[in-house]
Amino acid sequence: MESPFPLHTDPTWTLFLDRDGVINRRLPGDYVREWAEWEFLPGVLEAIAVATGMFARIVVVTNQRGIARGLMTREQLAMLHERFHEEVEKAGGRLDGVYYCPHDNHDGCNCRKPRPGLALQAQEQFPEIDFSRSVLLGDSASDIQMGHCLGMFSVHINAEFPEMPPPPGTDLQLPSLAEFIRQLNSGPKLDHG
Repeated sequence: MESPFPLHTDPTWTLFLDRDGVINRRLPGDYVREWAEWEFLPGVLEAIAVATGMFARIVVVTNQRGIARGLMTREQLAMLHERFHEEVEKAGGRLDGVYYCPHDNHDGCNCRKPRPGLALQAQEQFPEIDFSRSVLLGDSASDIQMGHCLGMFSVHINAEFPEMPPPPGTDLQLPSLAEFIRQLNSGPKLDHG
């Protein structure tokens, strides 16, 4: 018998999504710089469309140090994210914001995950965001660490690296955003926290 899904949300919750490895396919050892390199992971557009009716806010939080390394500009990233927004909307979904860190590892900023700056930017724009009523989906330890430290329910997505054990602070490990939404949207649920 399948155990109950370990989370219950309602339409006041916020969904935080990492980008590369959760929404779109990573480019190993490189950065997605233009739309021709962007590939949505299976079921993502449909999952975001369903999540739109389940969450008050859906925001993307992403480290993009390719900017600091001179591999892309903020303008290129803005064009990429504009097209990303359009595709989500065409599929019936909604994104309330895409927050990115343009800095390198050693820059000492507050916005590079695992630091909380990107989530705090979202909360500043949308003061109703309550981190204890938020879910974060990410594929790296830095994603999970940020979510865990802020008190979010933290889901490790391991589709691209299924052999990877869940990082410390993981509340749940699943293969995809699509599977998370499928399970959240069906069956009995237990309250989180």
